Amino acid sequence: MKQLLFLAVLSLAFFSCTGNKKQAETSNVEAVVQLPEGTYELDNLFPVADQQIDKTITVIGYVTHVCKHAGKKCFIVGESQTISIVVNAKGEIGGFNRELVGSKLAIKGILKEGRRVSQEDIVEAEKTAKQKKAAGEDSESCETELKNIEDMRAWMKANNKDYYAFYYMDGLEFEILE
Repeated sequence: MKQLLFLAVLSLAFFSCTGNKKQAETSNVEAVVQLPEGTYELDNLFPVADQQIDKTITVIGYVTHVCKHAGKKCFIVGESQTISIVVNAKGEIGGFNRELVGSKLAIKGILKEGRRVSQEDIVEAEKTAKQKKAAGEDSESCETELKNIEDMRAWMKANNKDYYAFYYMDGLEFEILE
């Protein structure tokens, strides 16, 4: 259980810290665009994600990583680069091409809830990160873990939840936006 939480926090840390050039180039331009119903910028999905589980929606985000083996998964982030989600290649998507890294995509798929992290799990992860930091292990990594834990707690408080949910998407089709 501890290893799963550590891996979840670690993957969140890794992908929330990953930047991309395209996003940086376009983040200075602010445009108010009315999105079609069922379409979410990734940053705006999480407050309503629990209401969208097992529904077909479209998520807009930037590709930060494509898995090497057949491209069956990609990771996307929102404009803020603080939220990431894994998208599995399903439906018409045979696989994601590595050249998509940095691209802005609109991905249509079915939202799923992968795992809930309880407050107890978060307390344990925080304790472990603090112990590692005190022992002199990778300080930057420990700081990132602690920041992610802080962000999880803030999200839980803001959304009146006693857990932090990790979501993923079974992607059915996608369109390159930029």
